[in-house]
Amino acid sequence: MNKLSSVIEQLEVIHSRLKLNLPEIKRPIFNQIDVDNLRDVIIYGSRGVGKTTFLLYKSVDKNFLYFSADNPIVSPFSLYEISEAAFNKGYDGIIIDEVYFSKDWEINLKAIYDNFPNKFIWASGSSNLALKSSKADLSRRFIPFRIPMLSFREYLFLTRELELEPINPFEFDNSILNKFKNLNILAVFKEYLSTGIRPIFQEGNYCQRLEGILEKSIFYDVPFFVPSIQDNHLRLMNAVVGHLLLSPVPTINISKMCSEWHIGKEKLYNLLFVMDHSEIIRIIRKKKDKKRHFTKGAKIFLSDPSMYECFKGNVGTLRESFVTFSLSEKFKVYASENEEEYDYEVDGIKIEVGGKSKKPKKADFVISDDLDIPVGNKIPMWVLGLAF
Repeated sequence: MNKLSSVIEQLEVIHSRLKLNLPEIKRPIFNQIDVDNLRDVIIYGSRGVGKTTFLLYKSVDKNFLYFSADNPIVSPFSLYEISEAAFNKGYDGIIIDEVYFSKDWEINLKAIYDNFPNKFIWASGSSNLALKSSKADLSRRFIPFRIPMLSFREYLFLTRELELEPINPFEFDNSILNKFKNLNILAVFKEYLSTGIRPIFQEGNYCQRLEGILEKSIFYDVPFFVPSIQDNHLRLMNAVVGHLLLSPVPTINISKMCSEWHIGKEKLYNLLFVMDHSEIIRIIRKKKDKKRHFTKGAKIFLSDPSMYECFKGNVGTLRESFVTFSLSEKFKVYASENEEEYDYEVDGIKIEVGGKSKKPKKADFVISDDLDIPVGNKIPMWVLGLAF
């Protein structure tokens, strides 16, 4: 038996083991992503959202072979060699997890696509940026699907088996409240904000795992998309995260950071752009700035609101982080043109964010974090978590 055949056998054992350990209850969003009959797919999204689990679920009844490109046992071989060996052994398709970690992944993926027209090729990665900028024009060949972080609606299903359809939080039907009669909804929402925005909560040690995800996102994922990245740039991104975590004002001083870290503005803007698209941060722009490519926007939040809880961040910033996180999945969210009137504009609706006693100013709705039921034009923050 040659070395490659031995590796394929090891991958078969790994694949079988992973399928046996799939969670009994799967994320509702998995049912909304239909890839069953698609030959060429790339699943992307932040680390820890369930990309691997999704691909394994979708392939349970298929004659596919799964492997991760960052597994050391496959590193001596190209993606093409592994895939060809799998197809020659009779597999109908392959699943390549963490595809960007393989050397010359773009060239190899294109060659597999072109040379095996009757085979399925499913892959995953942390961002859609690589697919869009691929020199091999993979965006024309592979269909991308994004898996977001966990909504409060999905968390309720996974932890309380409470099944709900997505709603428009600005058109709330009070009859929905009947479904929460036996729940302390604010306590469950707090639980979700603290340790439930990624399905890794099912594995325990949520905050410790989240810290590892953040580190890998910065030090392993971002370098794939930033040319000529240096150690100084990686440490700068860590500093950006630390600043945003603790600052009551969710933004950064570009000139000051460039001076402190001896970096040009163009490079810093590029780093922010990639951090945004890698879902490490979320840049919120004013409507008039929506066409600008390199910008720090009006506000910058950590994309995952649970980071503020896990790492003892600013409570006020956590509120706004969650609001923009939830609403951005379904609506266009812009920062206010005049903060003395409202905080955000959401598809033409003006909203203000705060506690139970927050005044609306000139906003249409107030989003309150310590409110359990809607009152007048005040919407509980947890309701936004039912939007997707």
